[in-house]
Amino acid sequence: MRAITSENGTLDLHDLPDPVPGAGEVLIEVAAAGVNNADLQQAAGNYPPPPGASDVLGLEVSGTVRALGDGVEGFAVGDRVCALLSGGGYAALVVAPETQVLPVPEGIDLVEAAGLPEAACTVYSNVGMLAGLRPGQTLLVHGGTGGMGSHAVLWAKALGATVIATSGGERKVQASRELGADLVVDHRSEDFVARALEFTGGRGVDVVLDVVGPDYLARNIEVLAPNGHVAVIASGSGRTGELDLGAMMRKRATISATTLRARPLDEKAAIVEAVRYNVWPFVADGRVRPVVDSVLPLAEAAEAHRRVRDGEVVGKVLLTP
Repeated sequence: MRAITSENGTLDLHDLPDPVPGAGEVLIEVAAAGVNNADLQQAAGNYPPPPGASDVLGLEVSGTVRALGDGVEGFAVGDRVCALLSGGGYAALVVAPETQVLPVPEGIDLVEAAGLPEAACTVYSNVGMLAGLRPGQTLLVHGGTGGMGSHAVLWAKALGATVIATSGGERKVQASRELGADLVVDHRSEDFVARALEFTGGRGVDVVLDVVGPDYLARNIEVLAPNGHVAVIASGSGRTGELDLGAMMRKRATISATTLRARPLDEKAAIVEAVRYNVWPFVADGRVRPVVDSVLPLAEAAEAHRRVRDGEVVGKVLLTP
């Protein structure tokens, strides 16, 4: 099979042996793979795959079941599926644990479905499971047109929450509005704390989904409502920052910071099952959809990474074998 690996910062297309599904695994003929910031970090040498994972890049795919390992009962050869991976997605074939595979609902394009698993599992595990966002509450999404942010806006609106999104520049601000955000703040020219507090009548927001990290820590606490939660899923401004515990205690605030890739298989299985129960019905009825910026052939993986790195995409960039 053809697959992309990375060495010394370059993306190389190779012919590799076809993977064989083991017990409890599903072999998927890949229709498309999603490109994530984690892939860029791995290619730069900053995010090695966890022990036992494939060196091939790619944390999510869509495709068709081609073969089943022993003990697999929930899928059949020929099924349309998408999957959350620890690696291996930038390829023509990939194996995934059955517990990390989801059916692609009718009406969802099979290629575009590659943009769903990583975003759905990351957003729901943080905003739904950890932060406990409920209908009627308010979610602030930083990076409201990114791969994670665009999904968060759609899912939270389908849930019945109010959504505030930050985006940079008129094109992205308009894209966030079209996704359904109730308030969009242009972070290049506006103060999201002031705009969000005004919008909520001074109360603040119940949950913040953050991809910025240290530079936003103080302001994320400032914009929280009492008993609010900040969920950090990326740290674009660095690894360390100062946290005002007094401000957190006054608001009874909580903060979490997570990654998905290195979690134990049983934790990933629980997240995928929760996504299937709580998010997939919205995908099936069309309220949550893949948001795709562009689709490129696997041989143009370097260009796909450049587009994501430049930060001008709306939604996901996908690669097709």
